[in-house]
Amino acid sequence: MNNFPVYRNFVENLPYNIKLKSRARALRKAGVLSEVIFWLQVHKGMFWKIDFDRQRIIGNYIVDFYIKSLGLIIEIDGASHNDKEEYDSKRENYFISLGLKIFKISDLRVKHDLNNVMMELEKYIIEEFG
Repeated sequence: MNNFPVYRNFVENLPYNIKLKSRARALRKAGVLSEVIFWLQVHKGMFWKIDFDRQRIIGNYIVDFYIKSLGLIIEIDGASHNDKEEYDSKRENYFISLGLKIFKISDLRVKHDLNNVMMELEKYIIEEFG
């Protein structure tokens, strides 16, 4: 990505439900394995010097990862998303209405195909923000 200019999609004044703050902190501490694996690839600017937030509150929802400078949500879908198609769809439509983009990864792919997941994320960022 160093050779590709990436434009910013900073969405200002995102809604924030303060009541979710302790829940977001608890989720960070609990550390779902696939999220921890992904976090180790991206924290401290390790992934193209991009700043990732973990368990970020947006409105009445908590997203797995958020890139503020791009307005990009990264969701790792595991068992917690099973049988929640309607809820997930409502949630995604809400994020899109705020001008955010969403990149989804399956829990299993993070655990078993991490290199390709990271390459796909890089490609997605270049295509969407380049």
